[in-house]
Amino acid sequence: MNKPLLWRWLRLKISMFLSKVSEWKILSFLGVMRANVLHYFTTDIGGLGDIIEELKESVIYPLTVPHLFSDHSSLLSAPKGVLLYGPPGCGKTMLAKALAHESGACFINLHISTLTEKWYGDSNKLVAALFSLARKLEPSIIFIDEIDAVLRSRSSSDHEASTMVKAEFMTHWDGLLSTVDQRPPRIVVLGATNRIQDIDEAILRRLPKRFAVSLPNAEQRKRILKIILKDTKLDVPEGFSLDDLVKRTAGMSGSDMKEACRDAAMIPIREYIKEKKASGEENLLCVKPEEVRGVRNEDFFRRRQGSSYSSTQDRLIES
Repeated sequence: MNKPLLWRWLRLKISMFLSKVSEWKILSFLGVMRANVLHYFTTDIGGLGDIIEELKESVIYPLTVPHLFSDHSSLLSAPKGVLLYGPPGCGKTMLAKALAHESGACFINLHISTLTEKWYGDSNKLVAALFSLARKLEPSIIFIDEIDAVLRSRSSSDHEASTMVKAEFMTHWDGLLSTVDQRPPRIVVLGATNRIQDIDEAILRRLPKRFAVSLPNAEQRKRILKIILKDTKLDVPEGFSLDDLVKRTAGMSGSDMKEACRDAAMIPIREYIKEKKASGEENLLCVKPEEVRGVRNEDFFRRRQGSSYSSTQDRLIES
């Protein structure tokens, strides 16, 4: 057999092999997780009560009790696409995982690297395998974090392979509307982004349910701080005030507040270690945790190398 013919034969065998193992490759590399291994709950998310309630009505309930909605009206099936958009650190990814957990759905975490193959056309096969797998594991949620990077607006300068993958994705996505065994498929594509303006218009059309997850207001920040500090030792008599902390965290995201609380919780530990070393006790294994004081408001936003937050306002104060 000459080399060109041998090469074509090998490519054919590889293609046949890929068609059989694509779903298993997706299963292995996508991060497919059953709902019971996702330890996220909507009660762990502070400040998004209205969005959570609407998501329960439009996504969780149609996935968990589909007969209740489909028997009433065919219009009440789960939407084929949901988009969470807003500034980074506001809980979009956490909310997506909590949705999957409480709906009992299989959570398919789609990474762009999973759909990237060096052979021409193989990425398209992986997209087909993705939706085929989601169908077999339903109810399932296909989660695409930073969806603007995967399905951004198409232009004439795009590579042909990239355009084909987007077209393949939309074709199979539209196929979710078709019914099998006289019932609509229980599959939801859930996207999260910080840059909604970069998403292709055709993709946005397929994401009819859109929720703006914005920076928390004062009431929402209070709920978030209560959740973050629920198991933290607080020095209330000596100067911890939740209301004062709510004011000082204005303009911060939930992620920023968690990092600020983490930094503040480290201050009493750092002081205790310094005191023990100053008294000549080098063995930290003998320390008593109950001797460490609680967190105070003065511990928050101390200037320290390596501390930064995504908010534009300068919140760090001199210690």
